[in-house]
Amino acid sequence: MLYIGVDLGTSAVKLLLMEGNGKIVNIVSKEYPLYFPHPGWSEQKPEDWYEQSIAGIKELIAGVDKSQIAGISFGGQMHGLVILDEKDEVIRPAILWNDGRTTEECDYLNNEIGKDKLSEYTANISFTGFTAPKVLWVKNKEPKNFARIRKIMLPKDYIAYKLTGVHCTDVSDASGMLLFDVKNRCWSKEMCDICGVKEEQLAKIYESYETVGCVLPEIAKELGIPENVKVAAGGGDNAAAAVGTGTVGDGMCNISLGTSGTIFISSDKFGVDKFNALHAFAHADGHYHLMGCMLSAASCNKWWMDDIIGTEKYADEQKAITDDKLGENHVYFLPYLMGERSPHNDPDARGTFIGMTMDTTRADMTQAVLEGVAFALRDSLEVARSLGIHIERTKICGGGAKSPLWKRMIANVMNLKVDVIESEEGPAMGGAMLAAVACGEYGNVEEAAAKIVKIVDTVEPEPALVEKYEKRYQQFKQIYPTCKELFKKLNM
Repeated sequence: MLYIGVDLGTSAVKLLLMEGNGKIVNIVSKEYPLYFPHPGWSEQKPEDWYEQSIAGIKELIAGVDKSQIAGISFGGQMHGLVILDEKDEVIRPAILWNDGRTTEECDYLNNEIGKDKLSEYTANISFTGFTAPKVLWVKNKEPKNFARIRKIMLPKDYIAYKLTGVHCTDVSDASGMLLFDVKNRCWSKEMCDICGVKEEQLAKIYESYETVGCVLPEIAKELGIPENVKVAAGGGDNAAAAVGTGTVGDGMCNISLGTSGTIFISSDKFGVDKFNALHAFAHADGHYHLMGCMLSAASCNKWWMDDIIGTEKYADEQKAITDDKLGENHVYFLPYLMGERSPHNDPDARGTFIGMTMDTTRADMTQAVLEGVAFALRDSLEVARSLGIHIERTKICGGGAKSPLWKRMIANVMNLKVDVIESEEGPAMGGAMLAAVACGEYGNVEEAAAKIVKIVDTVEPEPALVEKYEKRYQQFKQIYPTCKELFKKLNM
C-alpha cells in the first residue's frame, strides 16, 4: 500500500509518497507566501496551505495506482493560530510560530498568572510563539474577531479538517499551545478559563497515529483516490521529524536544522525542566519528549547567503572554510534574527556579529553563522545535561543537514556522534509513517521506525577539535548575557 506524508512548513508544503516498506516513491514541494504586516509579525493564509496541499497531492500521485493509496498524515509547523467562524471559514490570517507580537500577553501569563501555575497546568511557560498568548492577543486587540471564534485550530489540523470534516488535533502539536495538560494528555480547564476559551472551541484530541476519519467523498473524487483512505492525526513538525528519523523510545536524540532549529530528546516518562528552558511535550510515539527550540537556524544561513552576500551557491561559500579554520574563528554570531526561544525566552534578542577585525574575511563571517547556530543548539543540550540526561549520539535532519561541514561542526561543538540516516525527509517521512501505523501496516510507531529508518553514516567528534570548540563555546555563551539589557533598549 501507499502512504502520503504532508509536511506543512513555513515556506512550502512538502509532500511525500511512501510504500509500506519505507521506500520513497515521490516527493513534491509547493510554495506559498509569508506575510509580515508589521515588524516582528508573521502571518500566512490557511487557504493557501490547503490550495497548495491539494495541488501537491495531485502532482505527487500522478502516474501511480491510486487504488493503492491507504492513508494520509501530517507533520506541520507548530503553534500557529487558525481561527474559524460558525461556518468553519477562516476569520483572519494565521498568526505563526515565529510571530513576536504577544510580548504583553506573555508577560501577563508568566508574571501575573505565574510561571509556576503555567508549568503546573501545562508543563510549560509562555513563549511569544505559543498559541495561548496569540488567543489573548486577538481577545485584547481584535475583540470583534475573538467574538466570532467557534474553533481554534493549528496549521496542519486545518488541512486535516478540510480533508475529513473533523476538527481534530494530536497530542504533540497541542502540547505547544499552552492550553494542553501535557502530563495527562487533555485540555487544561484552568488555561481555558484564563484565556476565555471554551473547551468546545478546541479540537478533539487524538494520538498522532490514530485515525481521525476518512477523506470526504468530494475530496476523494477530486484526487481520484478511494473514499476509504484514512487520515491520521499526525504530529507537530518536530515530533513528526523525530518519527521520520527514528527518534522514538527512551533516550533518543534528534537535531533539526530547518527554518528553526531544535534538539529533541524522547523519553518514556513525563518530565519537566524546573527552569522551563526546554519544552516538555507529548511525543507522537505515545510517550513524551523534551525539546529546545531556536527560532532561526538554517534560516540564518539563508538570510546570510541570499540577502546579505547575494549568492545561491551555498556549498561554494563553505568551501573556503578549510579544516585549519575550524575551532579558530574569532568572529561570533548570535543567531537571534527573530528573537529567541530556548533557552533564553527573549523576543527582544537580536542577531549580532562580534569579534570582527580588519583581516576578517567573508569566509569567517559565513563560518560564524554556521557555528553560531551550533553553539545556540548546545545551549539547550547543556540544559538537558544539567537534568542528568546523558546523550552520546544524535540523528540529524532538515535542510541544513545536507551540509557535511555543518554536520561536522555540530558533532564537535556538542561532542556527539551524529548519525546520518538514509532519508532526511523529516516531518513528511514521519507523517507517512504515522499514516502507515494508523492503517495497520505496523503495530506501533517504534516498530515502524525500527524497520524503516536506516543509518548510513556517522560523523564522529574529533577530540582535538572538540577541545578547540569547547573554548569557543565558553566565550560564545557570555555574549548574550552581556547584550541582553542592550537588546531591550534597542527595541524600545
